[in-house]
Amino acid sequence: MIVKNLYDDVIGTDADVDSAQWNSRRLLLAKDGMGFSLHDTIIKVGEDLHLWYKNHLEAVYCISGEGQIYDKATGITHEIREGTVYALDQHDQHILSANKGVEMRMVCVFNPPVTGRETHDADGSYNLPE
Repeated sequence: MIVKNLYDDVIGTDADVDSAQWNSRRLLLAKDGMGFSLHDTIIKVGEDLHLWYKNHLEAVYCISGEGQIYDKATGITHEIREGTVYALDQHDQHILSANKGVEMRMVCVFNPPVTGRETHDADGSYNLPE
């Protein structure tokens, strides 16, 4: 059994990865052997993240804040707010925006799992774990 607390076991450790646009607190990683990784992620106010997880599937659940996700393939923009889930089941290229004047707090699941120290490449993706 794996038991972790965001505040006691993740924040302020190597699993707490902060960038100018987001802060990803990685609760479960590849080394935990679950077959997926689980992240508590903050999208900072006013940020537009150009992302493309070409090597991963991702499901995201918004637990607070508001914003939008733009699907580059279809040109459709979807509103994101507390209670919204979206799944990038086709490795969808997208723009995630915290453009409503508040940060967004998201619970993210990646398959395959990330190792924990990844940052986005120039195309917005993560490399596959070694």
